[in-house]
Amino acid sequence: MQSKKLAGAKPGVPAQRYLDLAEIKEDILVLKDGTIRSVLLVSSINFALKSEDEQNAIVQAYMQFLNSLDFPIQVIIQSRRMNIDDYLGRLRDSESKQKNELLRNQISDYRSYIKQLVDLAEIMQKRFYIVVPYDPSTEQQKGFLTRASAVFTPMITIRLTEERFKKNKQALMLRVNNIIAGLQGMSLSAVQLDTQSLIELFYTVYNPELFETQRMTDIEKLQLEG
Repeated sequence: MQSKKLAGAKPGVPAQRYLDLAEIKEDILVLKDGTIRSVLLVSSINFALKSEDEQNAIVQAYMQFLNSLDFPIQVIIQSRRMNIDDYLGRLRDSESKQKNELLRNQISDYRSYIKQLVDLAEIMQKRFYIVVPYDPSTEQQKGFLTRASAVFTPMITIRLTEERFKKNKQALMLRVNNIIAGLQGMSLSAVQLDTQSLIELFYTVYNPELFETQRMTDIEKLQLEG
């Protein structure tokens, strides 16, 4: 038996309704308004350790990079507590296979030291991303009423046809390649996130604590019910 309170309760609105993301397809983020995005993982450099001439060269290259863009980009810095479980696991395996008792004890002490260091110091890991957008329709074409309705009402998913998606993806990849080439002038390397990496990125953003205890399954191994 169910109480009247429980029987009359309605399920809450799913969180996905408030997300701009409609789907992830072929390593591309498809938003509900029909626009698409690509996410690049970018390496970093220690600017403070560079000489004055090197710093000036990097600044000039960065200015040229920004001036060469005719579309907006988004730079995201993600700070997350460093997870060394895999590294500690390898040390544990090495310790168990070590026949020399002295070396085995040294590995054990080192493993304990590293774990305590990370736990006490709360060492953070930073990752740098660049979001590259492509919108086939410009913002100037949107009227005031259209913008206002987009703010006060939930976004309606625009289904992209396969032909239109391919065309938009091709235009987006031209931008991605330009970004990667521009970053190389600053001694930065960048790689486009694939579908699995994008899913894991959103999983860590919206489930930071859960991600530490429940790792995601590879999408190739997922079985969907028909």
